Amino acid sequence: MQLTLLDWTVFFSYFAILALTGWYVNRRKAGNSNDYFLAANSMPVWVVAVSVLATSQSAATFLGGPDMGFRGNLSYIATNIGALIATFIVIKFLLPRYYQLKVTTVYELLEQRFGASAKDHAGKMYLFGRVFASGARLYMAAIAVAMLLFNDIQASSVLAAVVLLAIIGLACTVAGGIRSVIYTDALQCGVYVLAALLVLGYLYHSIGLDLPTLLQALSSPAEGGPSKLLLFDWRFDVSSNGVFNMWSALTGFILLNIAAFGLDQDMTQRVLTCKDSKAGARALLSSALMVIPVMLVFILIGFLLYIFYQRPDLYQPAQSFADSFGGEKVTVFMYYVLNEMPSGLRGLVVVGVIAAALSTITSGLNSMSSVLVADMYKPWRLKRQPVTEDRHFVRAGQLGMLFTAITLSAMAILCFYWQQYSDMPLLAFALSVMVFSYSGLLGVFFTALFSQRGNRYSVTAALLSGFCVTLLLQPYILHQLSPQLAALDLGFTWQLCIGTLVATLVCMAGKPVAQHSAMEGVN
Repeated sequence: MQLTLLDWTVFFSYFAILALTGWYVNRRKAGNSNDYFLAANSMPVWVVAVSVLATSQSAATFLGGPDMGFRGNLSYIATNIGALIATFIVIKFLLPRYYQLKVTTVYELLEQRFGASAKDHAGKMYLFGRVFASGARLYMAAIAVAMLLFNDIQASSVLAAVVLLAIIGLACTVAGGIRSVIYTDALQCGVYVLAALLVLGYLYHSIGLDLPTLLQALSSPAEGGPSKLLLFDWRFDVSSNGVFNMWSALTGFILLNIAAFGLDQDMTQRVLTCKDSKAGARALLSSALMVIPVMLVFILIGFLLYIFYQRPDLYQPAQSFADSFGGEKVTVFMYYVLNEMPSGLRGLVVVGVIAAALSTITSGLNSMSSVLVADMYKPWRLKRQPVTEDRHFVRAGQLGMLFTAITLSAMAILCFYWQQYSDMPLLAFALSVMVFSYSGLLGVFFTALFSQRGNRYSVTAALLSGFCVTLLLQPYILHQLSPQLAALDLGFTWQLCIGTLVATLVCMAGKPVAQHSAMEGVN
């Protein structure tokens, strides 16, 4: 497959629009750290909602959503029930506290309860998880971009794709801070949703079957499996095959989304740019509702790809789907793009993959920089030089974003070589690695919000125990301990439940300290 002139025209038109948007937004330079990291609490609700939506999606969703529809059913959509419940919990218990304390990062709430070291350690746990998670997503996007732009996945092509994505992400955000991130995120979201809708329309048109015939084929798969239209899956299955059933949606997915919306600086930072907690609540709830139709579009693409490749008897002679590209596994959506997509639309899909990747990269750059500067560098600097201009921390934030971009690129390149030379499933680990960080963070925040227990030592112990328990539940670790234990296959949502429970108990085991002691280290 080679991109045509029309594809390249679409490609460069997108970058021209992106550059124009970046220039327009960055006309107003961030004058202080509050403006750089929180946009002076002046962002419109609708823009923040779209930005949170874009941050929650990624190139993994753009490529993996159709694959989920191709191989599975609608049950993933039902997990959004857990997301909505989590949204109301975050709105009720966390957002008002964040706005009341006027925090730059969510981990400052822990400083008020347990002292400066708790904020520092929670921030480091977040950074650890985010480097792996965002770096792995950058790697996935780079693989797709290398396939589409260079028609191979050689090391030089993947490296070029990583560098291209990192530079574009940095250029979009470094000058204007979070304001630039949010507006460019809104643009990226519009681009990849448009690309998905056009692919959905093209697929439906190319298959040429009426809706009743399609629904009948999906409800009664040729191989005799369960209906692909199944929405609420009430089977009790705690294995990795059952992570999208309703029991998981009403337990682990609630915890997962509380952590994502309320404890993960990557997403929560956007909500904190609104005027007040009520505006932030509207943005968060709107985003949680918008995820449902957007994800449905990607699932429906997967359904039509299933008809296209698995049920060609309904409309034309047999097609075939070979899930490899020069030895590299690809999703069914990538295979379709590489082999079936017409000129022009193929270029738009390339742009969609890049847009989905950039929405993840830009958010990670600013949120990680905010934790590095506000939670770590600023307290250190003010202890040694109490009189420091606020503009200094804006420059520190920009350098932090540069450092973060280099770190994420290095992680993406490490993923490439690890996949080439190791049998260890690094990518699977990296894509779910936020669960490792979330377990401890949930335990600590639950203790802070709903009890008077805990101290800075039990906070550190809880963060480590949540991580270690989740790590010990991984199949590749269990296999090292005992081949018999390797049969214990727990889905990541149940791992999160167990890790959170252990972390909460460990954190609450600490005796509470006097308020003046808890404030130790606060400037």
